[in-house]
Amino acid sequence: MIYAVTHVTRYHYRATVPYTRCLLRLMPADRPGQRVLASAVTIDPAPAERSEAVDFFGNRLLRATTRKAHDSLEIRAASTVAVEPPPLPPEASIPAWETVAALAAAGRDLGPAAPVHGLFPSRLVPLSEDATRYAAVSFPQGRRLLEAAVELNRRIRTDFTYESGATDVTTPVARVLATRRGVCQDFAHVMIAGLRGLGLAARYVSGYLRTVPPPGRPRLQGADATHAWVEVWCGPAAGWIGLDPTNACPARESHVVLAVGRDYADVSPVDGVVLSSGGQGLSVEVDVLEVPEPPRQTETTPAASSIRSP
Repeated sequence: MIYAVTHVTRYHYRATVPYTRCLLRLMPADRPGQRVLASAVTIDPAPAERSEAVDFFGNRLLRATTRKAHDSLEIRAASTVAVEPPPLPPEASIPAWETVAALAAAGRDLGPAAPVHGLFPSRLVPLSEDATRYAAVSFPQGRRLLEAAVELNRRIRTDFTYESGATDVTTPVARVLATRRGVCQDFAHVMIAGLRGLGLAARYVSGYLRTVPPPGRPRLQGADATHAWVEVWCGPAAGWIGLDPTNACPARESHVVLAVGRDYADVSPVDGVVLSSGGQGLSVEVDVLEVPEPPRQTETTPAASSIRSP
């Protein structure tokens, strides 16, 4: 699947802002099962300074500083991404969860993809006895890890109610567990907390989800939003496997990865500092559109560089 993704963030300030500094994670990166064909970010007003970098987990970062007085700020990211995830391993091929937990704890790898980074409490996902007890129902002794994780993924979808506005980015896992309400970010944090409480490595994924309108209804521009799901480490052979607790499904062809980290604090699409004396308004529009696959180039046609980033 090839997708054209547009992500537009608009800020409106009640007072003139003389200075804005942004840290953006809005450009997808190449990773197993995903290839970035093009990506670009434009900012209005144009920043006086901008630079790109890659963080520890391989996420692409854009730092931008605007020094021109402004009362609104628009950040527009556009990417074309090819998604072709590898086949899921059979659940029976994954060892028992206790075996995988022991392998993760004994590992000496400290690289970005190592399970050690998904084992411990993080800024927004502390260890929680309630989350551990909730997850443990799906993890009886000796059960294969992927089978158990898929059941936990399904239970969260069944037991929790998706409700926009019920939480915000600061809502703790304990409150989400108590109210059983929230959004995709909350459900991912609950699942990660439960898995880590059992000694299993889990990490947070920020990205996009292709959505399909109801039959007979037109697709609305800007109706999509950023999405969140979980990757669980299933051993050295299978590696990280994505599961989407909001939709009780694996993360597959309809999921576009933007960034990965320990929790939302590591992958926030837009972060930064604004100097202002008033409040602000925010609107976000996301479109994920499937596009036709381009014709394959013949051997006589030279391949052009396809990744663009200002």
